[in-house]
This record gives sequence, C-alpha cells and structure tokens, in this order.
Amino acid sequence: MSSFEEAETEETVTCLHMTFYHPCQEEKMMFRCLNFCKRERVRADEMAKFGRDSNICRYNLMDTRVSRIQFSLQFYRKLNSSEYCLEIKNLSKRTKLTVNQTELGYLNKMDLPWKCIICFGEYQILAEIQEGESVDYFETHLHLAEAPILQERCLPSLQPIPEDGISTSIFLSQGKIPTEIDENEP
Repeated sequence: MSSFEEAETEETVTCLHMTFYHPCQEEKMMFRCLNFCKRERVRADEMAKFGRDSNICRYNLMDTRVSRIQFSLQFYRKLNSSEYCLEIKNLSKRTKLTVNQTELGYLNKMDLPWKCIICFGEYQILAEIQEGESVDYFETHLHLAEAPILQERCLPSLQPIPEDGISTSIFLSQGKIPTEIDENEP
C-alpha cells in the first residue's frame, strides 16, 4: 500500500461566503479592517462577532453608526441530526437586523438560510453557506461588492394572459370591463 492509500480521508469544511456592500464604502473605508484576501478559520466553540469594537469583535466595521457588537454567528449541530448550521443573533439594541426580510430585534436569533441577504442600516451582506463535514471549525471567506446587493427593480406586473390573447388592460384603459360569457350561450 502506498502512503496515498493510507492517508486519512480529507474532510470538507463548512464555509460561509459573505459579500459586503455599503453605498459609502469608497469614501469612508468602513471595511478596511476586514480580510478579503483569504479564508479564515473560526473554531466551532467560538462566536464570530461583527461590530465596531475591535476588543470584542472578530470582524470590525469602522463606522460609528455600527453598534459595538452588531451581530454574531454561531456554528452548531442540530439535535438528533448530523446537519451543521449557522445561527445569526442580533446583538444591537439600537438597530434591527433583517435576514431575507425577517426582522430580528435585540437578542432575536434564527438559523441562517443557506443563501440570504443580511441588512442593517445601509449595510447589505450576501451570505452563502457552502456545506462541509468538519465538526471542529468553519471558515469565513469575505468578499467586497462593487454594486448594491439589493436593488429596487421595477418589474412589470404579472397579469394572467387570457386564452384569446387580449389583455384586460386594453379594456380597462377604454373604461370597459370585460365580461365572461359561457360558450354554450347563444
């Protein structure tokens, strides 16, 4: 047997990819303390904290409008399951945190969806979980967005198209209301 065959099986690591955006990031440089170059390991028994207090938070946002501790992420395993999850908890008394439009007040927490958008103030963070098997730690990989993650899009309203292909908006613009007729009526 070769040493390759005897080597232990390499385990995959859960990785949380986080893409950060703020409209003033060019001029205020609030992300200057974040490491966008490489993945960072976070031990499973640690909480990854985000905020402006560098003595408490692992990930520092250099902005006086950010709470000393804005939010935390905790890696855990679900009870009676082999599934590993990340839990997000709002630690700001002043600012609500939204995760895919679910609002979290102070000390509220929830499981982080595998892909979601986290917002507080003018901050937007796209979070994507890449699943792994490691029980000792997870990794974070931070990215910087050039453009807003959330954009207001004006989508045309999705109105049903009738079988005859004539849109009801034509009738409404003429002040007429379409009526349904039974095909068996004379």
